[in-house]
Amino acid sequence: MIKAVMCICGCLLFFTLQDALGAEPRQAPSAQEKARTLYLLNQPVVMLQAKFGLTTPEERVQRIVTILRSLNDNDLAQSVEMHNVTRYRQPVVLFSINGKPFMLLAENDLDEGDDLTLAQAAERVRLRLDTLRQSLSEQYSSRYLLLSAGKSFLGALLLLAFILFALRSYAWLKRIYAVRRAQRKSIIPGALRAFLGPIEVRLYALVLISAFLVSFYIWVSWVLRLFPWTRIWGMELGGYALGLLQRLGMAILSALPGMLIVVVIFLITALVTRLLRLVLRRVETGQLHLSGLHPDTVGVTRKLISVVIWLFALSAAYPFLPGANSLAFKGISVFFGLMLTLGSAGVMNHAMSGLVLTYSRALRKGEVIRIADHEGVVSEVGMLATKILTRENYEVTVPNAVVVSGRIVNLSATLKGDGVNMTTSVTIGYDTPWRQVEAMLELAASRTPGINRSISPLVRQLALQDWYVAYELQVRLQVGESLAGVRSILHGHIQDVFNEFGVQIMSPNFISQPEQPVIVTKSKWFTPPANQDASDRSR
Repeated sequence: MIKAVMCICGCLLFFTLQDALGAEPRQAPSAQEKARTLYLLNQPVVMLQAKFGLTTPEERVQRIVTILRSLNDNDLAQSVEMHNVTRYRQPVVLFSINGKPFMLLAENDLDEGDDLTLAQAAERVRLRLDTLRQSLSEQYSSRYLLLSAGKSFLGALLLLAFILFALRSYAWLKRIYAVRRAQRKSIIPGALRAFLGPIEVRLYALVLISAFLVSFYIWVSWVLRLFPWTRIWGMELGGYALGLLQRLGMAILSALPGMLIVVVIFLITALVTRLLRLVLRRVETGQLHLSGLHPDTVGVTRKLISVVIWLFALSAAYPFLPGANSLAFKGISVFFGLMLTLGSAGVMNHAMSGLVLTYSRALRKGEVIRIADHEGVVSEVGMLATKILTRENYEVTVPNAVVVSGRIVNLSATLKGDGVNMTTSVTIGYDTPWRQVEAMLELAASRTPGINRSISPLVRQLALQDWYVAYELQVRLQVGESLAGVRSILHGHIQDVFNEFGVQIMSPNFISQPEQPVIVTKSKWFTPPANQDASDRSR
């Protein structure tokens, strides 16, 4: 009795109208076609189209469902039978089970596109009904349900065992690679290892996670297939996975020709840039001369040409990339283009200024320059900024746009590695002969180490002021000497020489001539805490 009640409840639950496929059931049914389709256990059986008297196809489906709900377990134990009869003045096939008729199938129910006779269509429907009847009987078979539950439990145990194995193997692999890294036995270099980290362990973890997800998906689909209630869902899961793999495989196969073209484009581009690099390297080393191309600008020129060539290659390869015509790809391209446009205004200003500095050859690495208040050696001329190493050993970074917009004084550009010209100035009164002043400045220069002796010092009279004459001393430093260091020593010798000969330096300015010259006698040169030995060593 209980079994019969369960059977009737199963009929009430599953002999209902659900989402459709089609007459021979359609693959993409409309709402009306769904209402005319009979579904059992979530599977389409037949779509009725004929109208008998005032009874519509939809009402016929409802009546069939009502009859099937009244069946008991004894009825379901019998096979579905077919009878050729005449109803409503036309030949039809009558379906019955255990002597209980429940459905008529007429010629007008058939779809011309199916190309089936009434007998053929009826046989297909009978086979479906009989298969579903057997499934419904299995659904309430205690032996079948217990066996299915046991299989499900066994599958769950296997899945759990796989998870435990994965966790243990992951911990074991971490220990193994920790020991290998400590012993420096890894095949990955140390510098790359510091950047990548334990890449092997992470890849293994990714493989395990993927394997677990696939296993869980397969287990769920398999368990759903074991029970008649959920068999259609398990089949749909399996079909979805197979369909996804099929679409993925087709997408990969369809993308292969385009990817082959992309690879060919990039290979040709790499070959062209390599040939260009070889030619420009010969120009840079002086082995080859090309008009309009200076060796100092070859490096930047090579980079610019390479960027242009690769951008052209990317433009040519873009249409062949997978998904290049998709809206998502276009949206990402627009997004990055907008970000580049909004964020590159200042960067492009400095970059273009860097190109101006490079191609005008105003600055070179190792030259001594003066920009605004900064004087020092150029340590780097970059695309965006220029770096200067000052006399305090500070590195000053000046944006290229600032460098271009200001005045640049290059102290070593015309000397080509022969040292740097250094100048200093003093102001001396009109009561001192200018020839004596020139001789004293030359004497101070001759005492200063770091000055090139082969090039005579040059003394100029820059201006005749109200109270004094402004003199300038220019000397050539030896290669590698510090501008600030030699200037400091030279200033000390200038003071000593002028004190020796009793000549007063007129800075600061005097309103009236003092009665005695403002000098320091030699006896006071080393007044404590000054140390003569230390002073001599510094000279």
